[in-house]
Amino acid sequence: MHIEILASESLGVRGLCCLVKTGDRRIIIDPGIALGYLRHRLLPHPFQVAVGAMIRNRIIAALESATDIVITHFHGDHIPLVNANPYQLSMDSVAGRLNEPRLWAAGTVGLSTSIRQRKEAIEDVVGVDLPSAERVNDGPFRFSAAMPHGEHGNRLGTVMMTRIEGNRTVFVHASDIQLLEQRPIQQILDWKPDVVLAGGPPLYLQQLSERSRQNAWENALHLAEGVPTLILDHHLLRSRQGVRWLDRLNAKARSRVICAADFMGEPRRFLEAWRRTLYKDLPVPADWHEDYAQGRIDTAQYTQWREWDVSAEQEEPRE
Repeated sequence: MHIEILASESLGVRGLCCLVKTGDRRIIIDPGIALGYLRHRLLPHPFQVAVGAMIRNRIIAALESATDIVITHFHGDHIPLVNANPYQLSMDSVAGRLNEPRLWAAGTVGLSTSIRQRKEAIEDVVGVDLPSAERVNDGPFRFSAAMPHGEHGNRLGTVMMTRIEGNRTVFVHASDIQLLEQRPIQQILDWKPDVVLAGGPPLYLQQLSERSRQNAWENALHLAEGVPTLILDHHLLRSRQGVRWLDRLNAKARSRVICAADFMGEPRRFLEAWRRTLYKDLPVPADWHEDYAQGRIDTAQYTQWREWDVSAEQEEPRE
């Protein structure tokens, strides 16, 4: 089995997209990205936008040969969107790549009208209805029942976790569980995985209680006890506090606890957490974002920051 993480906060964008190759299957999970629209009252820095364009290119290219696409839930950083903002993955850019692969999608019980409409938009593109894959076992796949997106009873809906079994390796993708409830943790452990990719707790949110933060820590330690390689990313790494939390957890846990960039052998790019520093290092004209949205300018002047240069991957892939 080959696991390639394409998008996550430690790689510079919001998302948790990955490519899993096992046998003759090329499985894309959660083909979408976003950039936090406002953080610290700042729009995404143009360097973030350049990194986002690079990662969009990677996802679009991976979809070209996908045999399966898994949609764990219908939030805008996990799926292509009809009404995408300039920093998300638009449906137009991938529509021709969604018809051939088999789609496995989360259910929509209890979801809002707008989220249901996102599901319907994908159905319109592929020309078929998307039945819920929750609780389905098929070939290398096992899909979980609906799990809380964070804490039970919030307004964020549910997510579907994915187990993929390959040659001597079991991989689990546990998108947006945030480690805040025990039920998804126990399901992951029951699946006996070798590698887990999961969304960690959103420590940057002030409304997250101290009790919830402690629960996330204890659940993370419990999960790490039963998983040889635990990759935590996504909401956790939108703040410097989350980065420190991850490193403390790795020091305390008996197993390997890392972020997606570590797993991929790439430099850590916590651009969401570093947005104010980006603006300080590379000032941005007041009208830059409007000009970019209208297609009057591109990110060519913002492809380098400190030791990073992403200019080589900016060209859009052909349709």
